[in-house]
Amino acid sequence: MFTGLVAGTGKVRSLRDGRLEVDTPLAADLAAGDSIAVNGVCLTALEPSTDGFAADVMPETLRRSSLGPLGAGDEVNLELPLRASDRLGGHMVQGHVDGTGTVEDVREEGFSRVVRVAASADLLRYVVEKGSIAVDGVSLTVSAVDDDAFEVSLIPETLERTTLGSAAPGRAVNLEVDLLAKYVEKLHA
Repeated sequence: MFTGLVAGTGKVRSLRDGRLEVDTPLAADLAAGDSIAVNGVCLTALEPSTDGFAADVMPETLRRSSLGPLGAGDEVNLELPLRASDRLGGHMVQGHVDGTGTVEDVREEGFSRVVRVAASADLLRYVVEKGSIAVDGVSLTVSAVDDDAFEVSLIPETLERTTLGSAAPGRAVNLEVDLLAKYVEKLHA
């Protein structure tokens, strides 16, 4: 379980044959078998050291997420799992990506930056204004939504600490919709 509050970023060392290797000092806090969210995708850490870790990435994960095109040097958001004693500052994020969206537009608005993300109708049905969504593992509040896309407003802290600071039109992002919305739909089906 995660909160969508990114602990730091890492750099992809390689992604070959379903094996992802990431350089990050956060790996010093990992033991073999621990969970770690990489751009919002929950993976199992293998061979952690003081400067990085590896993880096996299943074909299903590569199909459903934006991890597949990653290459050496690409920056990724990283989050360690929630501990029972931690504060819940974001929202409940499982690290089970529902699909991807595409950054459609980025515009400055005062000190913040508004990012518009196009997504499929089967994901947008769970997105509501002022609701929560995880974009590349970052817990965000939806500032607007329509039939084709949603918008999030990013504060300077988010722009500086996550890969969303470099988000540009055309970029694929991982999306995890609010779990509660999916349960409500299931209950009413």
